[in-house]
Amino acid sequence: MPANTGAARESAPASRAASRTKARDLTVAEVLDSFTEGPDTGVFTDGAAEGNPGPGGWGAVYVVDGEVIDEGQGSDPYTTNNKMELTALIAGLRMIPPAAGIGVYTDSQLVVNIVTKWAEGWEARGWTKKSSGPIANLELVKEAYALAKQRPGARIQWIKAHSGYRWNEYADALATSYRRQIH
Repeated sequence: MPANTGAARESAPASRAASRTKARDLTVAEVLDSFTEGPDTGVFTDGAAEGNPGPGGWGAVYVVDGEVIDEGQGSDPYTTNNKMELTALIAGLRMIPPAAGIGVYTDSQLVVNIVTKWAEGWEARGWTKKSSGPIANLELVKEAYALAKQRPGARIQWIKAHSGYRWNEYADALATSYRRQIH
């Protein structure tokens, strides 16, 4: 089962800038100019959708000692937030080598629980839940879980959204960039 170390540090010095990413769409450059707090090494992922379902996007960034190693983003004209959160996690896990021991941060507690708690049991039961009904986004769940199992050192954990943590805000800016694109 993939490692889960729980929530990232939620408290920070009072000097930490309050996040504005939820109130307005910041670019990655604006995020880098505005935020400095939070973990400076890890993979940070985020998904977004408006309308749920509606247009949405995902973003992932792999950072070591405050330097971007890799990043990715994408969008879908008609999707759900959970699909985008899972897609971002998949992209983030693909960025790291299988042997890497690194924190993988998502602001979706649902995604953390799916990959670190529930998927193992679902797989053991032939990809069915104990309760009735299908597993939502099953193909994405299977892929995320398989990637997490291939990367046993990846510590998939929750980080508070819109809390001013630099690289989580950066992933949010990637995920919401579809809003800023001119069509």
